[in-house]
Amino acid sequence: MSDEATEHTHGPWVDNHCHLELERGEDGAYAAMGRGPTGDSAHTTAVLEAARAAGVVAMVTVGTDEPSSRSGLELASRHPDVFATAGLHPHDATDGTEGVRRVVDEALERGAGPVAIGECGLDFHYDHSPRDVQREVFAEQIRLAHELDLPLVIHTREAWKDTFDVLDAEGAPARTVFHCFTGGPSDAEGCLERGALLSISGIVTFPSAQDIRDAVAVTPLDRLMVETDSPYLAPVPHRGRPNTPALVPLVGAELARVKGLEVAEVATATTTNARTFYRLDA
Repeated sequence: MSDEATEHTHGPWVDNHCHLELERGEDGAYAAMGRGPTGDSAHTTAVLEAARAAGVVAMVTVGTDEPSSRSGLELASRHPDVFATAGLHPHDATDGTEGVRRVVDEALERGAGPVAIGECGLDFHYDHSPRDVQREVFAEQIRLAHELDLPLVIHTREAWKDTFDVLDAEGAPARTVFHCFTGGPSDAEGCLERGALLSISGIVTFPSAQDIRDAVAVTPLDRLMVETDSPYLAPVPHRGRPNTPALVPLVGAELARVKGLEVAEVATATTTNARTFYRLDA
């Protein structure tokens, strides 16, 4: 990791949203890595080691479909500082939630269930699944979070009104987070009114992201978490390269700058928020 990446490594940090077993291949596309004899690929091992060296004490690897939810839970079973969610991304809503429910049930039977449901929600930017299907699959996963008393991890893109409408109809779980928050202050207020937390990604470091910085400025520190969404969305000055949890301190450092706080205070607060939200110490 470069000096730029380690400049703000005051820990501890929790990367509360990442995709640990993905790596970009020669064609530029991200894909799941093969596993070595220990169960982890060399890439995953290196990513975990770099994160720990950067002061990251816990990582939540996030499921987006049945295979990724299953592999995330398997990875978490091998590492005490890795936790996993199970969910169906709106891009894949046409797959239906049966597979994710199967993964969850199997994990609960082993006594090693997910720490949250998601990521799930609505994505009207790409519309890879029909919007009515996205809405129903989102609602089903909200119901599942209620049923299991688990947190809900929401993905929303260009769909704020519909996201709020579905959430209001089903009732926001007591522990709800809007991951990779990309709205402005009014969107943040809508999230906060529903009791949700905001998870801030490396986008907050982008010059064009003033709306996000304005939202961070008006959001109480006890309602904020930090994430990388790695291997996507590497923060400045690493933009355009694969992201890793080791870079989450740069996200926290930008939050500290925006809010006029010490980096160590942001690290402690966001780590406490994540541990409480996901019940990582339970």
